[in-house]
Amino acid sequence: MYKIGFIGLGLMGSAMVERLQEKGYSLTVMANRSRPNVDAAVARGAVEVSSAREVAENSDIVMLCMTTSDQVEARMRGEDGVIAGLKAGATVIDFGTSLPASTRILANEVAEAGGSFLDGPLGRTPAHAQQGTLNIMAAGDEEAFERIKSVLQDQAENVFYLGGSGSGHTIKLLNNYIGMTTANMMAEAFALADSADIPRQTVYDVLSAGPVHSSIMDFIKAYAVDGDPNVMEFSIKNAAKDVGYYTQMAKDSGAKSFVAPNSLAALQGAVDQGMGEELVPKMVDFYQSQIKKS
Repeated sequence: MYKIGFIGLGLMGSAMVERLQEKGYSLTVMANRSRPNVDAAVARGAVEVSSAREVAENSDIVMLCMTTSDQVEARMRGEDGVIAGLKAGATVIDFGTSLPASTRILANEVAEAGGSFLDGPLGRTPAHAQQGTLNIMAAGDEEAFERIKSVLQDQAENVFYLGGSGSGHTIKLLNNYIGMTTANMMAEAFALADSADIPRQTVYDVLSAGPVHSSIMDFIKAYAVDGDPNVMEFSIKNAAKDVGYYTQMAKDSGAKSFVAPNSLAALQGAVDQGMGEELVPKMVDFYQSQIKKS
C-alpha cells in the first residue's frame, strides 16, 4: 500500500487520517495547530515528524488539508517544504479550497521536482470523512489521478476527475460562492421578516413550498427557527475567505462578479464584529443587528 503523508490535521484532516488508518495505510504526520489530533493519530500508529520536508521524504502520496493558499504554499516551498523532500514519482494533493492560479503554479513546481500535483477539494463534512463518504473534486495530472484513484475511493463516495490543474478548485469555489450567497440571502430574509413581524416558521413554510427551496435554506432555518446552527459546520471566517477567493478567481480570469462583493461585504462585516468563528447560520444575527441599526 502507498505510504501517505498528511499535513493539516484540523477537523476535516484528522477525520480523513482516521479513515485512512482504519483502511490500513501507513501515515506520516506533522503538527500544526491541532496537537490533540496529532496525538490521537500517533496513538493509532502514525509517525510524527517535524517538517513538511520529512513528511515528503517518507511518503508516496503527500496530502494537505489546509485553510488558505498561503498556508499551502508555505508548506510546499523552502528548504523544509514538501517540494524539497519530494520522492521521484510522488503525488501531492491539496484537499483544501485554494486559488486556482496558485494551484497551477505549484503544479508546475512539483512537476519540475519530478512529482505530480493534484487539486482535490472536498465536499461534505468531517463526519462523512470518518465514514469514507466525502465528495472529492480532483484535477491535474490525469495519470497521477488514475494511479492514486483507489486511495481517494477509500475516502470518498464520489470521486470526480475534472480536467486540468486548478479545475477542481475552480468548481469548489463556484460551489461555495453559490452556497454562501444563498445562505446570506436566506439569513437576510429571516431578519427582514422579523422587522415585519412575520414569524420565521411562516417564512420557511411558504418559501420551502416553492422552487427556491434548497438544502442551504434548511440549514439556515435550522438555526433561525429551531436554534441549532450546527447542521452547517462552516465558519463565517472560512465563508468570507472562500467568497473572497471566488472574487479573486473572477478577477484573475478578467471578469467581474456583480453578486459576490455583496455577500463578501456581509460576511466580512460579521467577521469585523467578532463573529468569525461562529457558524454561517448565525449570519441571521448579523443581519438582525444591521436592521436594528438602520
